[in-house]
Amino acid sequence: MEQHVKTRPDAPAGFFAAEAAGLRWLAEAGGARIAEVIEVADRRIVLERIAEARPSAEAADAFGTALAATHDAGAESFGSPPPGWTGDIFIGSRSQPARPKPSWGVFYAAQRVEPFVPIAVAAGNLSASGAEVVGRACALIAAGAFDDDEPPARLHGDLWAGNVLWGHEGVVLIDPAAHGGHRETDLAMLALFGCPFLERILDAYDRAHPLRDGWSERVPVHQLHPLAVHAAGHGPSYGRALVDAAERTLALG
Repeated sequence: MEQHVKTRPDAPAGFFAAEAAGLRWLAEAGGARIAEVIEVADRRIVLERIAEARPSAEAADAFGTALAATHDAGAESFGSPPPGWTGDIFIGSRSQPARPKPSWGVFYAAQRVEPFVPIAVAAGNLSASGAEVVGRACALIAAGAFDDDEPPARLHGDLWAGNVLWGHEGVVLIDPAAHGGHRETDLAMLALFGCPFLERILDAYDRAHPLRDGWSERVPVHQLHPLAVHAAGHGPSYGRALVDAAERTLALG
């Protein structure tokens, strides 16, 4: 098996171990194909190398069906990390909490959006007035406005197009921030930065596990997390997008 080695000399404690735990947990679901972990250490992780191919409609259909199976494998609770992992998890280079909560809204507001808001403000990427709007959206979410009866899904957690590799045998996922959450969150992140054959993926997913009415209107709610992460370190355009998503969230409430 060809190998791909990722190294980070300044990796915080648990950085690669959390990634490995997430990859293995997702692979155990038996749904979407996940890059195999060969070796993990404090400053590096060794994965199988994926030979990339041209995206295709057929691979998109298969991926949508498989992603639904991954989500349906479930998690112990909202916010739960991969079994056996007890520390924070990471999205990109940033840490984020993974602490079990009884409801999705309480978990999502406090652990996926709010931690990044003061960082974005301090970086000059989010205004104080913008932070206030985001805070009101988080309060609405935490109050249960978007909670439903769906059980915690097994999420990839950082499902943007760059972590979706189109291999010769279909889609392979890498670089997760795996945790228990709402399945609409992965789909909203997949849409945020664009993905080849996105509509085919979503249609196949919906056939495998039909989405709840109004899911497309709730996309801004679930994009608050990745937008907050990007507002923390990638410029004021993401701060503006975060506020826009917060305003649309409030309009839904």
